Amino acid sequence: MTTPEPTQTYEQAREELADVVRRLEAGGLTLEESLGLWERGEQLAETCQHWLDRARERLAAATPTD
Repeated sequence: MTTPEPTQTYEQAREELADVVRRLEAGGLTLEESLGLWERGEQLAETCQHWLDRARERLAAATPTD
């Protein structure tokens, strides 16, 4: 079974992840809010990793081997 393509682009996920990190670092959140943001951050990190892995695969396929 293959994983479906994320609906967000790498750039969108990276920007939202940066916002999540800023909000967590700023503090002042309840435990529940912090946990929710942490979980969202994990999802966004997975999305970013997906796109980076895809880019790496495309580069490897385009690179001639000896």
